[in-house]
Amino acid sequence: MNLFSDVPNNDPGEIIRHFTPNWFAATMGTGILALMLEDFPMAHGLLHPAAQALWCVNVFFFVLFSALFLGRALVFPDSFRRLFDHPIQSLFIGCIPMGFATIVNGMILIWPVTANSALWAYGWWWVDAVLAILSVLLVPFFMFTSQVHSLERMTAAWLLPIVPPEVAAASGGLVAQHVAPWLGVSVIYVSYVFWAVSVLLSLGILTILFLRLTLHRLPHRDMAVSSWLPLGPIGTGAMAMITLGDADGHVFTGTSLVPMAQFDHMAGLMVALLLWGFGIWWLCMAAFFTLRYLGEGLPYNMGWWGFTFPLGVYDSSTYLLFKDTHYLPFLVLGAVFTVMLAAFWGW
Repeated sequence: MNLFSDVPNNDPGEIIRHFTPNWFAATMGTGILALMLEDFPMAHGLLHPAAQALWCVNVFFFVLFSALFLGRALVFPDSFRRLFDHPIQSLFIGCIPMGFATIVNGMILIWPVTANSALWAYGWWWVDAVLAILSVLLVPFFMFTSQVHSLERMTAAWLLPIVPPEVAAASGGLVAQHVAPWLGVSVIYVSYVFWAVSVLLSLGILTILFLRLTLHRLPHRDMAVSSWLPLGPIGTGAMAMITLGDADGHVFTGTSLVPMAQFDHMAGLMVALLLWGFGIWWLCMAAFFTLRYLGEGLPYNMGWWGFTFPLGVYDSSTYLLFKDTHYLPFLVLGAVFTVMLAAFWGW
């Protein structure tokens, strides 16, 4: 990928003015690969340094992209405002909190957790939560009021601004397990609300997407990789149910809500399993669609990162199901998905 390919004379001012949030999709894909390399059951000693290196690279690019995005907002406010009227580019604003969530999760899963690092992750999680709620509120508002959409032109990219709250919810379940219960309780409650907002809206969009595919067939090959995006809300929805169920036992220990925590753990596991099963159908459809598109040729664009993050979070939910059920096929499938993820990322 080349940040400067479409900019006249590589002018720094033009680079800032033309910078779009599409680039944050790369941080989503790189971040989730780092997390899945950490979970990969074989050659962990070799892959752990690779996961740490990818996490550091991801932090660098996230900071760079954030500086460029903020620069556009401050230096070119009119251009920045028009971004929200664009029916495609505005959707990628959701990639910002989702990419940031992989960094927060890496602080817990990739690096040694100390009291200080857990507090840093806790603080950054609240930043991610604010970004997530801004995405799910602002982007649909502009979709409803100033953008032009139609069913025929609809793609799974509509999910991008909707999914961030449930990504934050899954991250909240991880963070809450490593901080004091009095800090974690707010994270738990907010995360369950985020899950409800995001998952239910996403299921509605998936219903519309099914109708669109039935009536108007597949989208243009430029949007081919968007067929993988439905795995995003399904995978993160399952992840959140498991991580929050696990966190409840830590946060509510010694309180009157212990019975609820026990119920949440089992109910979360069941809901996660149901969502995971639902995801199998979309995974098969995405694979079939991709094979069909290969015959037409797949042009490279930033949407190619659609291969990575949705598959990665679905992979993560698979590993979490294994950790809670000890059912070996989940571990095997998780390893297969990680290999696929690495192949797609490096393609």
